[in-house]
Amino acid sequence: MIQIGEYNTLEILRDTQPGLFLGDSEGNEVLLPNRYVPEHFEIGDKIEVFVYLDNEERIIATTTKPYIKNGEFAMLRCNEVSKYGAFLDFGLVKELFCPFKEQAFPMKKGGWYLVRCYIDEKTERLVASSKTNRFLDNTNLTVEQFEEVDLIASHPSDIGMNVIVNNIHSGLIYKDNIYQDISVGDKLKGIVKKIRPGNKLDITLGQIGYRSIEPNADKILEELKDNSGFLPYNDKSSPEDIKDALEMSKKSFKKAIGTLYKQKLILIKEDGIHLNQH
Repeated sequence: MIQIGEYNTLEILRDTQPGLFLGDSEGNEVLLPNRYVPEHFEIGDKIEVFVYLDNEERIIATTTKPYIKNGEFAMLRCNEVSKYGAFLDFGLVKELFCPFKEQAFPMKKGGWYLVRCYIDEKTERLVASSKTNRFLDNTNLTVEQFEEVDLIASHPSDIGMNVIVNNIHSGLIYKDNIYQDISVGDKLKGIVKKIRPGNKLDITLGQIGYRSIEPNADKILEELKDNSGFLPYNDKSSPEDIKDALEMSKKSFKKAIGTLYKQKLILIKEDGIHLNQH
């Protein structure tokens, strides 16, 4: 079955005036317009295309990769607002429609918004919603404590940054676990630090416990190499200076330089840490 809003690998059936007709194993067909036809092809070749409905509601294929597909979240720019809703640029000739009822806040031309792409059941069209929370569910968790997860920064709060976890769940990174600038829509890697009552997920950007030592130690080594073997930070440096310079907590920094010192890779002095050149 040809899936709207998805990438489909289809067979080239015939070459016609408007373009190539492609088909699946069930006898379904879709047109690939001439502007997307590859320079070299043969009847019977397989080709990967994205399928959607064009401005006239006809099913159509394209070799252009959109910025978002069905079931995904992404930051998109609003090209226009009409009396029906907003039209977002998602990388194709046709724009992605976001009805007013699906806007968490009124969209404005030129603004960027985190949206979820889905198929409207009535029209079978791809549409967008910036009410992202309604697509997230923590009832049955698919993650465990200490598991690495994919994150999308969703929206800030007074206590941290809300995140979308593995495209399915909602989570929170507390302010004291944020050591870098994060903007809505940023894609990050994180760790499930804790699962609280109600299946609420506490997320950390750094790795936990002993897992954090080696990556942070590697980072400090790279910083030393990039700064002629010296960094003006040690045990006496303020947490704020370490956070600003190295994007890690002072606790993680102390563990990392302790590891490097034991391995005789660095020297710790009054003015900072030095790469051991011997």
